[in-house]
Amino acid sequence: MQSVSEVRAVPGKGLEGDRYFVRQGTFYKPQPDRELTLIEAEAIEALRREFDIDFGLSDSRRNVVTRGVPLNHLVGREFWIGAVKARGLKLCEPCSHLQRLSNQKVLPGLVHRGGLRAQVLTEGVIRVGELVKEIDPGN
Repeated sequence: MQSVSEVRAVPGKGLEGDRYFVRQGTFYKPQPDRELTLIEAEAIEALRREFDIDFGLSDSRRNVVTRGVPLNHLVGREFWIGAVKARGLKLCEPCSHLQRLSNQKVLPGLVHRGGLRAQVLTEGVIRVGELVKEIDPGN
């Protein structure tokens, strides 16, 4: 896992530099729900507090960490991350692989708050600090 200040998002591939972008990785499948994963910083902070474990932001193995954005509400909806348009597909629940790589308390601690799997709809660069904003379906 590596933290970067910006990354290029490409429809049908995901984030440049990510293992799934080059069709590799433990769970690679040619499906759009592997293109982009997000998690709320608040969920990670709650996990640390409630289960008294050392778990960093990158330990979640998600591509993007947000703050102040209720990600579960974006399932089935389109949203912007800066200038990149994406569609929330489903919750990104914690798995036994993540548990093996980090801590046994990750499974119960992140159930229903493990993040969001999303599809990249437009090409562009995502930068640290950019806003995540739901697209109003009426517009």
